[in-house]
Amino acid sequence: MLKELTAFRVYFAGICSLIVTVGVARFSYSLLLPIMQDSAGLTESGGGWLATTNFMGYMFGVFVAASMHNLHYKYNLHRVYLLLSVLTSAAMVVTTNIVTWAVLRFFAGVCASGGFIIASGLILKWLVRHNHRAELGIHFAGAGLSIIITSLLFELMLGLSADWQQQWLALALLAVVVSIPAWLWMPHPTAGEQQGEVANDNPPSREFKLLMMLAYFCAGYGYVVSSTFIVDIVERTEGLQGQGSLAFLLIGIAATPAAFVWDRIARKTGYVKALLAAYCLQAVGIILPVMNDSLTVVIVSALCFGGTFIACVSLVLTMAGKFYPSNPAKFMGTMTLSYGAAQIIAPVPTGYLAEFFGNYDIGLYVSASVVMMGTLFLLGLLRLESRAVVSKGLDKENQVVIG
Repeated sequence: MLKELTAFRVYFAGICSLIVTVGVARFSYSLLLPIMQDSAGLTESGGGWLATTNFMGYMFGVFVAASMHNLHYKYNLHRVYLLLSVLTSAAMVVTTNIVTWAVLRFFAGVCASGGFIIASGLILKWLVRHNHRAELGIHFAGAGLSIIITSLLFELMLGLSADWQQQWLALALLAVVVSIPAWLWMPHPTAGEQQGEVANDNPPSREFKLLMMLAYFCAGYGYVVSSTFIVDIVERTEGLQGQGSLAFLLIGIAATPAAFVWDRIARKTGYVKALLAAYCLQAVGIILPVMNDSLTVVIVSALCFGGTFIACVSLVLTMAGKFYPSNPAKFMGTMTLSYGAAQIIAPVPTGYLAEFFGNYDIGLYVSASVVMMGTLFLLGLLRLESRAVVSKGLDKENQVVIG
């Protein structure tokens, strides 16, 4: 099967993997949150807790991916996550018990690590081995496409007067269909790839790693607040009721080409400078709905956020993979533990703040502030890069510090 693979098939498998493990298992919850609150008795704080358990699962999945060295096991685990994404989505309809939901959301979160970490590592390794450019922008277009596809399916089912249970079943069916190419065309590691080529690794300095993890934590905080609550935020805004799914769709439209575009920007400016610009735009996208609640501003906010959040993930994970080409998923997983920690911390206080104040304004202010704090850590990375030019040298193509 490996000999029959082409770059198109490998990228398509990755995109499908993200649609199943991230779009269905993760992003679709944001769409269904308002109707689950209306019809299933889910509160704002309960919604925050379910989001947190989902990200706890994601964190656990990342830890497993970072700890697992056998690439063949990772390949098989990815297939298990495809199956679990279907099962955990379908099982949401059998109860309204929040504890059971929390367990299901936890395992759905575990599945999300399959698309973001395991699939990314397998694809990046295949690209390097077959002399393709080691970039993940096309792969991460699947995250934006997953938002578009789940949003359109949600609207279609809404037009058919589907309730929240039928919505979950439709998503599970979608996952079954899209899992097929992800199952068949995800590249299987060869014996040579399993052993890796340690000599090709270019690990960064400890200081670089620390600043990179702190910056990525801040990006994770900003991402999770908006991605989890954006639909509910719009639905709560006077005059914008019924526009929540439109905002979510626009995020997906902006996110689909974003990673590919930011790859090109990073080639010219360097990865850290590209990240710095993405962080600033993301903070703008987060805070705009607080400043003005018109439909136009909401659209601009959705486009800014959608155009940057997946870029932050793609750029950071591509950098991680370039540092450790022998086993990309290992350092990707380590970085994502930092991103995931923020995703666990942020939703619950944001949900409680929304319940207490009756809106998400304070939560959005906090979120945007944390993202801007991340720019300070990125400036620290730029300082390290400047020092590396003088003292240790710089990988001029990739613009990352050689430790």
